[in-house]
Amino acid sequence: MAAVDAQPGAAAVASTSYADLLQLFADWRAFERPPLRGGAPDYTRARMVSAHREWRDYRDRLHAIDPSGWPVAQQVDWHIVRAELNGFDFNCRVLRPWERDPAFYKSVWDYQSDTPAHEGPSHHALVELWTYDFPLSDESAQRLARELATIPPLLAQAKENLTGNARDLWIAGTRTLRQQSTALRVLGGRVGSGALPELRAAIRNAQRATNSLVVWLNERAPSKTGPSGVGKDNYTWYLQNVHLVPLTWEDEVRLLERELARAWSSLRLEEHRNRELPQLEPAATPAEYARRADEGATRLMTFLAQNDVMPVLENMAPALREHLGTFVPERERNFFWIAAHHDPVPLYTHFYHWWDLAQIRDEPHGSPVRRGALLYNIFDSRAEGLATGVEELFMHAGLYDDSPRSREIVWIMLAQRAARGLGSLYAHANDMTMAEAGTVHVDWTPRGWMKTEPELLRFEQHLYLRQPGYGTSYVTGKYLVEQLLAAYAQQREESGQGFALRDFFAELNACGVIPVSLIRWQMTGLADHVPGVGTAR
Repeated sequence: MAAVDAQPGAAAVASTSYADLLQLFADWRAFERPPLRGGAPDYTRARMVSAHREWRDYRDRLHAIDPSGWPVAQQVDWHIVRAELNGFDFNCRVLRPWERDPAFYKSVWDYQSDTPAHEGPSHHALVELWTYDFPLSDESAQRLARELATIPPLLAQAKENLTGNARDLWIAGTRTLRQQSTALRVLGGRVGSGALPELRAAIRNAQRATNSLVVWLNERAPSKTGPSGVGKDNYTWYLQNVHLVPLTWEDEVRLLERELARAWSSLRLEEHRNRELPQLEPAATPAEYARRADEGATRLMTFLAQNDVMPVLENMAPALREHLGTFVPERERNFFWIAAHHDPVPLYTHFYHWWDLAQIRDEPHGSPVRRGALLYNIFDSRAEGLATGVEELFMHAGLYDDSPRSREIVWIMLAQRAARGLGSLYAHANDMTMAEAGTVHVDWTPRGWMKTEPELLRFEQHLYLRQPGYGTSYVTGKYLVEQLLAAYAQQREESGQGFALRDFFAELNACGVIPVSLIRWQMTGLADHVPGVGTAR
């Protein structure tokens, strides 16, 4: 599809009403969900070309609304809608996951994402197995059968739609569909022979359709020879116009190189400082891991409350404790569980994610625009950036004063995220294949902790190739949060109000899980980090 100007410079002002923006948002979200074709969402080329033409009407409606006289919080909502519209445009013009990315057609999810929506492009008829209680009631079994019934027509459609030539996406996506077949087989065993006949038939038909698509993908794999990255220019456009990150591809390379060097050098300094202390020994038994997990959760929550770091709400400890993990045999541990078996607290600080989801559930945002998950993973700079940022912020605030060796884990985790992000940048520039990007990821993770279990490596590099900007969002979002903290603190100092960390987190959380650049604008009045803010009259 030809490029379309997603931000027309001149549009007649038809409204200055915030209510009109909310109506546009409701209409847009209804439009964004495709109609059904044969019982499954329609991603055929004809429908997507038609939808992209119709999308212009929503773009023009947005730019005919003048938000300049609104409170900043409402102007922020205008830019969220702008970002989502730009995301649809980019998907139609460049990413085209329905055409290039077999993993787009994965339906069955047996785990909850720790972010507001699943990471990476996904279709509109997902089967969220984790939401079901087993054994199933008859009502739940019937609902699950109806959801699974969308899989055969969707995968039949995939054979028409998947005309792309992105080799890495094709090969890795085939593996994702094989995993879906395994999940369906496990589901069949889980419901058993006594399940409702319509459910057993739906599982069987879904697995057959999945296996058929895997065969079809494998047959065509040798002919797939093209690159999978979106290219530097498209990557920069997407960062700035969809995720509202005020950086370019080149900026992110420099930032991640800097953070990688800082993490490695800081780790070596920590090790030198701790050279007379005993090493952290990983938990060797399930009982030992369970004890450390319980103590670690208590230690983290007590630290936050007693040191007035952030408001500690009643739902936070339960949300954390639902995800403490269990003992993993040494040979099976991936990077994060290696870290957690040494000390789980650094990983638990990243579980800020679960506090976000608890707040979204228990205290829905007042703005309908921010109440649910933003489309196209636009939340990533805030969700992943803050979860990564607090690993270091809480450390500097004193979390590990009684456990100096734990500070080493924080730097190792930062190095891993910088390394994998760099690999993803090179892959999107088509300077490296996905496998070559993985070597950066592995080689620049300290202590060989990415060399032990290959599944995480494949999962992460595949995700970041599917979703531009996501692999770097952990570090770039952290950087933007740190800049926000600096600006907020400087304003408090100049005004004589004084800085309180607890107030900072309270105000940040109240903004919702939206791009950090927009949170900065709302909290400080500074719109300088919002790319394209000048398009709002």
